[in-house]
Amino acid sequence: MTGTVAPERILKQLAELWVSTGKEGAAEGAQGVLRAATMTLVVIAEESDDVSALGETLAALMPEHPARAIVIRLHGAGERALSERVYAQCWMPFGQRRQICCEQVEIVASDAALADLPSVVLPLVVADLPVILWCRSARMLEMSEFPDLAAIATRVVVDSSGFSTAGAALDWLTRAVRQRTPLVGDLAWTRLTRWRETLSQVFENRQNLAPLGTAARVRVSDGGSITTRALYFAAWVKDALESLGTQVSVTIARDAAVFVEVGNGQFSVRLERQGECVAVAVDGAEQCTSLPSPTDYLLMREELGIVRPDAGFEKTLASAARLVYATE
Repeated sequence: MTGTVAPERILKQLAELWVSTGKEGAAEGAQGVLRAATMTLVVIAEESDDVSALGETLAALMPEHPARAIVIRLHGAGERALSERVYAQCWMPFGQRRQICCEQVEIVASDAALADLPSVVLPLVVADLPVILWCRSARMLEMSEFPDLAAIATRVVVDSSGFSTAGAALDWLTRAVRQRTPLVGDLAWTRLTRWRETLSQVFENRQNLAPLGTAARVRVSDGGSITTRALYFAAWVKDALESLGTQVSVTIARDAAVFVEVGNGQFSVRLERQGECVAVAVDGAEQCTSLPSPTDYLLMREELGIVRPDAGFEKTLASAARLVYATE
């Protein structure tokens, strides 16, 4: 790796890339190349992160959310070093003869060079379009260089499951949300979308809601440890029921199973993961519905569609932060 990366050199390489890509497309009989971008997507990943899996995720996202992707791979400790390369992600929509291409820049940086990243990344963002920062490295979130890099973004997406503890994750997220700039999303919350939809459908039937009366217990387990996902789910259910006048007590269990149970001794609703399905038991009557484990592609596809503050997430985050101290 070299010691410096010049944004001007990268922009020149991108311009040359489009010239060569256009010539290659014409030689192959395509009707030109369309340069597409609706945002700049900055991805921070450890160098040990699966390169091929990340590449497949970005390639799958591009047709729905075309972007100039800037992938920053963290090299770790060592001498100050930076390096870069540029290439294009291209596809041809079915029935058409024109390629659509998105630019991708890959930067490898040692920890000693992290302070230089904002000055490198800022000139590379596409003007007048959103900048989404997807930080896959929990280590980077705790580093002093991260706030300056995050300040470039309009929205930051993290995965709180990578923090050492749920308490540390919720503290970080609470501070980030309070600052409001940039907006913040958490993939641990996004993983609950189908679970929340399924439980909501159960209680849309008033015959299932009425037996809870004025008091209910909520018990959530996420595979044996206290996770942000378990806290989010418990807090979300608690807030929803209390808004209807039901007082709720919460238990975060350390069972090996992944489930949520809502009841009062006489009536219960339980959702439990069983492989790629979730078993839904309403007062003992059980049925299964498909619930595949969400991939990074599915999670980020949902997150990239959020352009405004997520009031539901922010309310649940505040409630989950209060719950975490009650469980410690």
